[in-house]
Amino acid sequence: MTNSRQLAFIALRDVHKGAYADVALDRVLQKVSLPDNDRRLLTELVYGSVRRQRTLDTLIDQLAKKKSDQQPQDLRTILHLGFYQLRYQERIPASAAVNTTVQLAKENGFSGLTGFVNGLLRQYLRKAGVQGSRGAEEKNSLLLPHSPLPTLHSPLSHFDPLQLPENPVERLGILHSFPDWIIQVWLEQLGLVETEQLCEWMNQSPTIDLRINPLRTSMEEVEAALQSVGILVRRIPHLPQALRFIGNTGSIQKLPGFKEGWWTVQDGSAQLVSHLLNPQPGEVVIDACAAPGGKTTHIAELMADKGKIWACDRTPSRLRKLQENSQRLNLQSIQIYTGDSRHFNQFQNTADRVLLDAPCSGLGTMHRHADARWRQTPASVRELSVLQKELLTHTSTFVKPGGLLVYATCTLHPAENEEVISAFLAESPNWQIESPSGVEILDSAHSTPQGWFKVWPHQQDMDGFFMVRLRKTNNSE
Repeated sequence: MTNSRQLAFIALRDVHKGAYADVALDRVLQKVSLPDNDRRLLTELVYGSVRRQRTLDTLIDQLAKKKSDQQPQDLRTILHLGFYQLRYQERIPASAAVNTTVQLAKENGFSGLTGFVNGLLRQYLRKAGVQGSRGAEEKNSLLLPHSPLPTLHSPLSHFDPLQLPENPVERLGILHSFPDWIIQVWLEQLGLVETEQLCEWMNQSPTIDLRINPLRTSMEEVEAALQSVGILVRRIPHLPQALRFIGNTGSIQKLPGFKEGWWTVQDGSAQLVSHLLNPQPGEVVIDACAAPGGKTTHIAELMADKGKIWACDRTPSRLRKLQENSQRLNLQSIQIYTGDSRHFNQFQNTADRVLLDAPCSGLGTMHRHADARWRQTPASVRELSVLQKELLTHTSTFVKPGGLLVYATCTLHPAENEEVISAFLAESPNWQIESPSGVEILDSAHSTPQGWFKVWPHQQDMDGFFMVRLRKTNNSE
């Protein structure tokens, strides 16, 4: 069956059994050939329903007699799809959203409950007013929890059917669909207004950035090649190799220049990391957690592919991806080394520069990974911070006296960032933070008084990142 909603239901059923959202979606897409519009709808329904899970569950809790966690799992999934379309998909008429959800229930073992599904969704619409409450997030004032809510489709004011608590942590968590602990972490750093802006940013569909390979092509050549097939891109300020796709691209691998190694996909903020490392031709560089290789290949490009890069990782399958990418980009300077960097002793005092792009909770990239917000926990963050400290302590021994180490993560949690660096510096008198001079790309908007860099997505419009440059000051080890 090639109905987008039925396929979304199948993928979501896999997600609720433990599959990663992108894997479950890809599995479904491999089995069917869908027109672009249907493919986009399917993708939106799967990722959107996973992202907005807490909000959708709260709607079921408030409107149905049985709470969401007491509903049969498949029925809960069907209700998620219905409510997601009514609340967040303004191009889908309310009647179509209701009717197709009732049909889903009928076709997936709930023919006896079609009246319940129909009634629940129509109850939502009645409470919202004639056209539903799409756009509710933008108009649901944090300060006025019961204020009337105008919809995008009517000059009249309506109330949002979603009832929100007064407590700001729970309120933001339910409205924007995040666990309370993540909201708390952001509130402590940003305050209420910016936390809400960050939540809204994280719930957008992600953009795709590419990094041109200056050893094979130029920015102008890539722009012209993409324009020739009707693909629009724009340059990203301060990033000399970055272009951002505007609108739909279709299959990335089929675009001009991909097979020829003219460019690779990499978010703008990830590109900043290699510029902070600032590797030079002829140096020895170690990328301690290299796979799948976006930053490794960027380092090679910045070194004009001259010198030696040791790309280390403990996951062979992800290292294969690195190997494929470096071959496609025609890079010769990368040597792959399989294993856990915490256990390598052969690299002691050998590297001019080390990049430690540490495994992390990924809280800066949750717009790309729809289910990450539900998979991470305070306990998993604590475990990761232990791993990060071990990696930093050991990989710092790889650096020659006078050399550099860049520590980076794509998370926005201080326990994995500032606290890791502060603990390391407290135990390592021969290391200090170095503010980069002459690296104009890292404009002052990203830097902090302490000398590290934080990319906040709602401020810089790219993935959330933390990065810091450390200099080894002497050979006292």
